[in-house]
Amino acid sequence: MRGLLVVNPRATTTSPRVIDVIVHALSDEVDLDVTVTTHKGHGMLLGELALEERLDLVITLGGDGVVNEVVNGMLSRGPGESVPLLATVPGGSGNVFARTLGLPTDAVEATGLILERLRSGSTRTVGLGRAGQRWFVANAGLGIDAEIIAAMETHRRAGRTATPARYLTTTLNQFFRSTNRKDPALTLTRAPDKDGHGGERLEGVFLAIVQNTSPWTYFGTWPMSPCPDASFDAGLDVFVMRRMRVPTALRAASRLLASRVGGPAGGGLIVWHDEAGFTLTASRPVELQIDGEGLGATTEVVFTSHPDALRVVG
Repeated sequence: MRGLLVVNPRATTTSPRVIDVIVHALSDEVDLDVTVTTHKGHGMLLGELALEERLDLVITLGGDGVVNEVVNGMLSRGPGESVPLLATVPGGSGNVFARTLGLPTDAVEATGLILERLRSGSTRTVGLGRAGQRWFVANAGLGIDAEIIAAMETHRRAGRTATPARYLTTTLNQFFRSTNRKDPALTLTRAPDKDGHGGERLEGVFLAIVQNTSPWTYFGTWPMSPCPDASFDAGLDVFVMRRMRVPTALRAASRLLASRVGGPAGGGLIVWHDEAGFTLTASRPVELQIDGEGLGATTEVVFTSHPDALRVVG
């Protein structure tokens, strides 16, 4: 089996010693090349290279960001039998994709489980989402969700670690001091079905969280999910807030922490489940994040669900 290991050396929980152990373990089973990413977008180029060279397996070592880049490279020509199998070793702060696939958060233990699954042929095919032309494996968001990501990336560039405490303080600062809580910018429109029916429209949206799987993210070890019914085996789920007052925010926080059953949430909170597609438009530029990586401001994103898009070790 010919494989490529893509390592993000800046991921939160990786270290040279951990990387060395993982490389040696994988090399015993896989004809392995190892490449370390050096810049944003490098993972996408490596995914494209793996596709062109018809490799059997691509393994990522890092967080959801490097997974996203590699997957976008591997799927640059769309899903198909020529796309390599994907495995992911968690090395970031969230690791939503890896944890949803049942992998432990410890990178060495996860590598051992991946090797066991490779030996037994334990693979599955998962559905993915697209935001415009960008594939995503776990989630996307517009509004304060993405604003928090952008603020955290600023902290990281300043050398600060992405800890749960820093996420909490950044969230509170963004909510009370920075985000616009008076004038909603977003409109959510459901894609019509094949018969042309549907097209429901929700105006006055402050925040939209799109999930391809559940949970949405983790606060330390605690799973958080406004759309707990989201699944790799279904369409996309979307959670929106149409009010940004403190009582609504507290209800939203309660829902995230409790991961309550999906469906209409009430009180300015709305959930759509198992959607084939929808569009979010903005009256002014709004921050967008995909798989925990900030992509800057936008005024329109078309979201679509793609069943059976990628084979993974899981």
